[in-house]
Amino acid sequence: MSADTPQAWAHALRHVASLSAGPPLDPSLRVTLNFHPDRVSGDRTVLEQLAEGGVYVSQFVTGTSNGGLTAHPGGDRWRWESRIFGGAYDGANAHERPVYGALDFRRSPYGAAPRFGSAHVRLSAAALPQATFCYPDSFLEPADFGVAAAGDRLIGLAEADGRDALDDYVEAQVHGPVRLDRHVEALVLDSCFQGTAVEKAARALPCSVEWHSGFRLATEELRRHPDYRGPEYVELGATLAVGGFLDARILGEAALTGQHDPQDLKRVWHLLARFGR
Repeated sequence: MSADTPQAWAHALRHVASLSAGPPLDPSLRVTLNFHPDRVSGDRTVLEQLAEGGVYVSQFVTGTSNGGLTAHPGGDRWRWESRIFGGAYDGANAHERPVYGALDFRRSPYGAAPRFGSAHVRLSAAALPQATFCYPDSFLEPADFGVAAAGDRLIGLAEADGRDALDDYVEAQVHGPVRLDRHVEALVLDSCFQGTAVEKAARALPCSVEWHSGFRLATEELRRHPDYRGPEYVELGATLAVGGFLDARILGEAALTGQHDPQDLKRVWHLLARFGR
């Protein structure tokens, strides 16, 4: 039986609020949702699906992920959500569950959590009261939580933690539908997609399109980091490079061929996102 969606959201927000303490968040901060705009699910790209549905949906709906793919009943993502939200979504349909992003307290042009993709949607101020937060990422089963009225402490934890630059984000879970025409200030794309089918698909969305300067990594620099994700991923990245450089478009084209394990390409992306800004 489906959960009563508004009650589920309210339950989740109340439960996390009961676990939160400290000063409120700066209301000028934004939540961003990072993703790869050119990845394909079925026969359509992520952006084409966004244009058709008009709603940003969770891994439970898409069946795809730029992290771990465990969004199914009894899976790790299901279990983490049950713990964090006090069972609020245990009976919910896939479309009723929250979407994941991060709090952009550094006000980064790349979004708050680029490990999950080269593009991001920047949500409006109205998203803050609809969001819950944790540090670190929920897959680490954190004990520190926040809401808009009591979330600033998490920023201090992230700033003091000394984690890697791809891992020191404050995770956000946004409850309720994220509609592109109501809740999104802008879609921000990597400049490598200018003039491509990605830009064309983006222009069909009911929100503004902006650009960041992009991720670009020379193979010479790539080879300096064999210990970051493993030498085999450095070699794969060097093999995929065009003209001695890697960018998000090149990795997206490699993903479309189906010739590479998506988890391998994910690790090459981590190298690009970490060292190619």
